[in-house]
Order: sequence, then C-alpha cells, then structure tokens
Amino acid sequence: MRKQSYREKLNLKRAAFAALGLVSERYAEISAIEFEMTYYRRGFNQVLMKRTLSLTPSDYAGFHMKCMHEGCVNGGYDLAPVTAAMVKTRRKKTSGKFFYHGTNDSVGHASIAYVVKIRYCKA
Repeated sequence: MRKQSYREKLNLKRAAFAALGLVSERYAEISAIEFEMTYYRRGFNQVLMKRTLSLTPSDYAGFHMKCMHEGCVNGGYDLAPVTAAMVKTRRKKTSGKFFYHGTNDSVGHASIAYVVKIRYCKA
C-alpha cells in the first residue's frame, strides 16, 4: 500500500471538518466556546502541554482533541458529549478529566484535564 501524501491527508481532514458543520448550525444559541486543556503523561515531567482553543459560531464544530502523547495512535479526547450536555442544561462552565491508555501499554497512559466555558447569545 502506498502512503497518503500530505495534501491527501489535509484534504481528508478538511472534508471531515466540513462534515461536522459549523458551531452556529449545531448550536445556534452559542456565541463562543473556550476549551482550556492540560495534557498529562506518566513519568517525571507530567505536564506535556497546556492549550486553549476558542471557537466562534463561524468555526467548525470539531470537539475531538488529538492526543499529544507518543504512545497514542489514532487516539484522542472527544469533548462533543460534554459540550452537548452543557448546552442542553445551559451550563456556562464545567471541568473534568479524560484518560487514554494508547495502543502501547509499555509507554503508559496519557490524560487530559479540561475546562469548558460557553457564552450564550443574549435572548
């Protein structure tokens, strides 16, 4: 099998995001979403990375965050159910933690601590 070129991978990624739709299409009542994430790994230096992602209604509704640990292959963290539950109950802020065990048990596991903040449109 031949490997996909960078351009082919990029086109597939763009098509996947387009299929998700826009934040305004999925959640018309949202004016902004902010994801604050801290990626952790097992070992001495546990904090791998801190990341903040801000989405507006004109952004794609891609709430799947890739795992940044080297032991994670095709893994990640899906914050779509968290976001959907927040919108359903009109919560403005929530936090939690996800664990991912990867495909290589000798490497260990990674985790992510998240805070999701949603601003709603004024009625």
